[in-house]
Amino acid sequence: MSLFLRHFNISAMQISCRLVSNYVSRMRYLLELKEDDEACRKALHSGAFLLFHSFSPLLQKSDSKYMAPFVMASELNGILHKLDQKEKYMEQSVLIGCTESHVPQFALDLGKIEKARAESVLKGTFVDLRKAFFLLDGKDAPLLSKAQGLLRWHSTHLYCSRTGRRTHKNVSGSKRICSSEEIIYYPQVSPVIIVLVSDGAHCLLARQEAFPPGMYSALAGFCDVGETVEDSVQREVAEEVGLEVSSLEYSASQHWPFPNSSLMIACHAMVQPGQNKIDLHHSELEDARWLDAKELTEALKRKRVPTKKEMGDVPFWIPPPWAVAHQLIKEWTESQQPS
Repeated sequence: MSLFLRHFNISAMQISCRLVSNYVSRMRYLLELKEDDEACRKALHSGAFLLFHSFSPLLQKSDSKYMAPFVMASELNGILHKLDQKEKYMEQSVLIGCTESHVPQFALDLGKIEKARAESVLKGTFVDLRKAFFLLDGKDAPLLSKAQGLLRWHSTHLYCSRTGRRTHKNVSGSKRICSSEEIIYYPQVSPVIIVLVSDGAHCLLARQEAFPPGMYSALAGFCDVGETVEDSVQREVAEEVGLEVSSLEYSASQHWPFPNSSLMIACHAMVQPGQNKIDLHHSELEDARWLDAKELTEALKRKRVPTKKEMGDVPFWIPPPWAVAHQLIKEWTESQQPS
């Protein structure tokens, strides 16, 4: 091995170790904040906050780009004062992460405050999260998704299902407690499979009535109690489009905040060649169609949602690049290219 390669490998290993160490230290720090109320209460005063109003994130526009700004605690105190709220309002926030430099990150919902007044003070707009996802850069999506999921979970778990008494959250928002019997509730996610079905030469995309006009995506559905991922994929494909899956392969996963925090488990699935006649379940789907690699290559080139004026010239469009459905479509399309 040459001296250059030996030095290169040692440097790469050192960089890797530093990255791992930083990740571990951040995870340990977050664990401490989740478990120690006093430590988390102290961290609130040095943290950065994503702001929401009734689960809609605050967006600000700079030039032609939208962003979801973080507001530092020192600035947030002044904002709350202008909105006639006490500093203690910050304790209604939930912990969502921390930066590389260990700045704790929180999400706070200002839903108790008049929306127009809050927007005026914050110089931004609260936008429905589904719409915001199409306006923002993909890097903002994971934290916004986590933040809304946690805020919504707390809003729907105010009372203990066993005693009927009111629950209270710990400072970080990592759990809720029923003090009468010390029952602890933790935020949960629902497993959902999302599957791109192929017959070898084509893949199947579908749309629900609730989708934005012209958008098609992979099939998706909740896992039933007692099912494996394989069971769920086979059942959903059979229910929605009347096809029988012959094989499947896991691809990736992604948190999705709708309808109430889901873990999307993304897979590719095959049906037998020649057994590809779609039998649509109309209460589940509005349309489904087979598409080839050429059609999907064109769809992948579109970098934004078509305007209403452009819709007539665009046969269909697909979810944005940060969505796991987009990843499935891109993987399949690339697999069809000549090697």
